[in-house]
Amino acid sequence: MAIIRFNNVKIAGIAACVPKNISSNLELLKNYPAEEAEKIIKNVGIREKRYVDPDVTASDLCYKAADTLLNEMNIDRSSIDMLIFLSQLPDYRIPATSPTLQDRLGLSKNTACFDISLACSGYVYALSNAFSYASQNGINRVLLLVGETFSKIVSEQDKVNAPLYGDAGTASLIEKSENSESFFSLYSDGSGYKSIMIEAGGARCPADTNNITPIEVEDGNIRAKNQVYMDGLEVFNFTLKVVPKSINEILSYAGKENNQIDYFVFHQANRFMIDFFVKKLKIDTQKVPISLDTFGNVSSPTIPLTIASRLHGLLKENTQVLLSGFGAGLSWGAAIVNLENCHISKLIEY
Repeated sequence: MAIIRFNNVKIAGIAACVPKNISSNLELLKNYPAEEAEKIIKNVGIREKRYVDPDVTASDLCYKAADTLLNEMNIDRSSIDMLIFLSQLPDYRIPATSPTLQDRLGLSKNTACFDISLACSGYVYALSNAFSYASQNGINRVLLLVGETFSKIVSEQDKVNAPLYGDAGTASLIEKSENSESFFSLYSDGSGYKSIMIEAGGARCPADTNNITPIEVEDGNIRAKNQVYMDGLEVFNFTLKVVPKSINEILSYAGKENNQIDYFVFHQANRFMIDFFVKKLKIDTQKVPISLDTFGNVSSPTIPLTIASRLHGLLKENTQVLLSGFGAGLSWGAAIVNLENCHISKLIEY
């Protein structure tokens, strides 16, 4: 476990952008018996999701979120010292996407840029990176862009994954701030890397005509090896074991109790999982915002999307928020941040 404490750095603003296109899980599962379809929807808690047009990428959604956030906050774009882009779906294999976003957003050529690739734990990990850089002399503002378009890599004939994933892009502005305090704990277990993966398309298993052809796999699902695979039971058991423990550890490290946290923002994997965490940790359900019902599991952007779509206008003085991300890798992490005076943009549709 890596456990980190930051002082004098905060999240100054958050914006999220989702596509206008809506996909209903009832429609998606229309070929299944009605009782089975309703059971799937009830268990995962997702009624509908958003999906991009074929020519729209994660960086497009992040650009829209960032442009809106910077305009609303009247941020001098030359004051952005670093841009971090996190996504498993960059625009190209080469070059990295972050420099293209620097140019599109009109940021200074003095802006440092780099990409990160992580799944559903990604926002917590990338946020710790942003806080770390913003803690250094010479870096005052970091723009963190986190987005995914999983609709491009999920088989519609995969009843495990098709009902889950939606698309979104987010922007978070991190900057120096006196008297701010935050805590992060980060974990990984690479022995479970096969639990969630896209096997074909990387250096170890290049995509070819054989492995990009959809075939029938387990339980009648149809999927190609360049589309998302998930062992749902293994992932479920993994999260139930590690997530509550990680939350208790970060609370203990920060010297806080449950009742001192205003909101617990979990990665929006599925409703059954979140309900388990709430019960296990004895959390007031009013403190746990849910966005997966209308946006699905958007992977790494779920946490900032939930904040933007569900906590807009609700933040008060000294709002303490616990963030929890977990997923492929296997990788997970938690953070406690203060969102006092954080600008939350209204949800953007693209």
